Amino acid sequence: MTTKQKLEKAITDFAKGGDNRDTELLDNVLHNEFRVTNNGFMGIAGVTIIDKKAYLANIKDGIFGGLPRKVTIESVEDSETIAMVKLRLESSENYFVSYNSFVLDIDNKWKLINNLAIVESKK
Repeated sequence: MTTKQKLEKAITDFAKGGDNRDTELLDNVLHNEFRVTNNGFMGIAGVTIIDKKAYLANIKDGIFGGLPRKVTIESVEDSETIAMVKLRLESSENYFVSYNSFVLDIDNKWKLINNLAIVESKK
């Protein structure tokens, strides 16, 4: 697999993991130091940071995820061991713009370390 293909698989695994509430798949693609960073998250003023443990718990508890999303990869930039990926996603309820930082981990797999997301409700 090429670097681009490996990155695209990591991106797809991240999106599918959320859509299907598959915490095992997410656990494999998220770096141990993973964070979601958001400004104005769910109507809360200011910056919200969610770590991997809390993110997976929110997926498991049905707070996040569970809706299929259309994923469009807008850009991929990589420098051998780090990469930045911009995504647009759309579910039946929300639009997302997602800036994602990936690192090539010691197991030689791309892991998502930071997800900077903007979520807009369709309602």
